[in-house]
Amino acid sequence: MIKICFVCTGNTCRSVMAERLAKKEAKLAKIQAIKFSSKGIKAKGDNISENAKAVLKEKKALSSNRKSVLLKKLDKDTLYVTMTESQRLYLKEALKAQKAISLASLIGHDIVDPYGGDLEEYRRAAQEIEQGIKVLLNKIIACK
Repeated sequence: MIKICFVCTGNTCRSVMAERLAKKEAKLAKIQAIKFSSKGIKAKGDNISENAKAVLKEKKALSSNRKSVLLKKLDKDTLYVTMTESQRLYLKEALKAQKAISLASLIGHDIVDPYGGDLEEYRRAAQEIEQGIKVLLNKIIACK
């Protein structure tokens, strides 16, 4: 079983969208050997943002409420996938993550935080996240 944890700042927008979009994509691709989760570097137990829920609903991914989860300790067997390169560096340097990559490294730029933005900003972020997830899943499939 491969474990992938998506990480962003507050775990109310990007990382939770990534988790749910990755679950949807893996199901469509009939990939069952991956467990997805998400956490935030500064998560405070807030609910998923309303615009993130709306975009997930549009994309027919799980859009129910959940509280954000703080990344407290790392699991050496989990691949941590961050939304930005600076988040990846934080995990590597401050938390000593052994396995951390960024979606930025997969699509060529950071996933901009849509927090507080309009629905269109959330749609743009979700589209970029989906792009990164497809690259990531293709790399995983190619390594098997």
